[in-house]
Amino acid sequence: MTSDFTHPTHYDVLVVGAGHAGVEAALAAARLGCRTALLTQNLDTIAQMSCNPAIGGLAKGNMVREIDALGGAMGLNTDATAIQFRMLNGNKGPSVRSPRAQADKKAYQFRMKWILENTPNLELHQGNVAEILVENDKVVGLRTNMGLHFRCRAIVISAGTFMRGLLHVGMRNSAGGRMGDAMSTVSDSLKELGFEVQRFKTGTPCRLNSRSIDFSRCQRQDGDTPPALFSYMTDTIGRDPGELFTLNRWADPTFHVEQMPCWITQTCPQTHDIIRANLHQSPMYAGVIEGIGPRYCPSIEDKVVRFAEKASHQLFLEPEGRHSNEYYINGVSTSLPYEVQYAFIRSIPALEKAEIIRPGYAVEYDFCPPTQLFPTMETKRVEHLYFAGQINGTSGYEEAAGQGLIAGLNAGLKLQGKPAYIPCRTDSYLGVMVDDLVTKGVSEPYRMFTSRAEYRLLLRQDNCDLRLSPAAAERGFIDAERQSRTAAKAATLAEAHELAERVVHEGVHLIKWFRRTENSWRGLPEEIRAKYSPEIWDLLEVDLKYAGYLVRQQEQVDRTSRMEHQPLPDWLDYAAMKGFKKEAQQKLIAIRPQTLGQAGRIQGITPADVALLTVMIEKGPGFTQTPEPSLQPP
Repeated sequence: MTSDFTHPTHYDVLVVGAGHAGVEAALAAARLGCRTALLTQNLDTIAQMSCNPAIGGLAKGNMVREIDALGGAMGLNTDATAIQFRMLNGNKGPSVRSPRAQADKKAYQFRMKWILENTPNLELHQGNVAEILVENDKVVGLRTNMGLHFRCRAIVISAGTFMRGLLHVGMRNSAGGRMGDAMSTVSDSLKELGFEVQRFKTGTPCRLNSRSIDFSRCQRQDGDTPPALFSYMTDTIGRDPGELFTLNRWADPTFHVEQMPCWITQTCPQTHDIIRANLHQSPMYAGVIEGIGPRYCPSIEDKVVRFAEKASHQLFLEPEGRHSNEYYINGVSTSLPYEVQYAFIRSIPALEKAEIIRPGYAVEYDFCPPTQLFPTMETKRVEHLYFAGQINGTSGYEEAAGQGLIAGLNAGLKLQGKPAYIPCRTDSYLGVMVDDLVTKGVSEPYRMFTSRAEYRLLLRQDNCDLRLSPAAAERGFIDAERQSRTAAKAATLAEAHELAERVVHEGVHLIKWFRRTENSWRGLPEEIRAKYSPEIWDLLEVDLKYAGYLVRQQEQVDRTSRMEHQPLPDWLDYAAMKGFKKEAQQKLIAIRPQTLGQAGRIQGITPADVALLTVMIEKGPGFTQTPEPSLQPP
């Protein structure tokens, strides 16, 4: 019998899975100078968009711009390969505006692979993980199903929906994390290491041949001009002569990029009748699927049942690429049998002759409840093991990319003996997401919403670089060019504020001019407008029009900052502490919060519990006896 082959290379960070989380994790660790490897079961599907080929959306677009401000790749890659750009809620208040782009699916994927292949300190490998190797509760490497061993100092698991993935089309099912791709058994190894593993479910619609769609019966939806871009470095696209698969060169004013339209249609009563008549063939309604699905993104079966009073549901027909006839039908995620999909699709106006290229399907997969993580994305059970993406019970490319970035950065920082990077609820949507996951856990696939952020007027999509890039520069996350640009932008905005204090227009200072709802910088004389770019004027206008609200929200942040920055010492023994209710003790033991603020956000922890923790911290080690009656929680 031959022995297992031992790989001769020892890595600092090894990333498992090359979806949106794995890509950002690998790039982040490599940027920090760590010798990094990215291991995926198929090198031809790096950064593939398994569902909708779109990036951004409400709150999600803010996260993409935050990822970019921290040096991540998603925003710039989207700008380079997108075929339509829109600013959602552009006519509403600044706290709920967010960019969204329809990406060219293959161009996005190929260009991201090119980035990875040309990143220093980063190597790519193909293989399927069979076992995570741990010694003394610390990661030392992994073994693939082909017997290949990789040694490393840290691992980031970002296996997505591939962990014991099971695909459903009607009553038929097959193993896989995506149609046409194999599943991963890495969750079996995680179970053996003692991690809790549960099941979730998601789904995707069918894809249609555009030549079979009657677009004349659809409502056209065009992109915005000028395009609502994601990256603060978009003018660098195409700078590298070897840069392949770049559709857009926004730095060149003579380079015209034609955006592709999307289209809108809707279901009809006949559609709903067909679906109702075949619910018994839906694996979800037949009880075949056990995993919990996303409530905010229901299947068409769910929509028809839960919203029976509605005569129609809006559908968006979205192109998957500039050089492809494939269209994504947003709004009809389904796991009904193939023939039923054909029947209800062809009942929809403009789709009477539609040809299905790929059927819709549901996928069940393993995930690990994220309360098993520290806010650094490192697991509590095994040191130097990090989780990122749908393994943590999240849903969406943007959420996955954000987690991957944070996990990759913290894996590298810890190996280098540097302080961890933990985004805060007060400085980013990334911070909101991380805190929600590790503090509250998930009961369904987690998706970022604007409503999840308490301080969303401060966390706007237009100020991500001003919020995050200075701290990223101090930690070495971003390059010198981005640092200098951010510093220059901040200085220019400060100068514009000074101008607003001095300049009088039509008898009023610019500050009062902006505060009048009907006024904007576009109504100012050219000699004033020419002083700054539209980006600076837009920021100034928001700062001045919403000054009162911004001050009030910043005061709220300042009031809570003491709790947010009050660490909970390691000597706190929650099991031995008296004065807590049993539920509070169990939650504190399970979550092991890092700060007093995080402890206060755990479900089941009362203000009285937080007050008791404060007293115990002040008293120091050994203070575990029952407190005075005035401090007793009710």
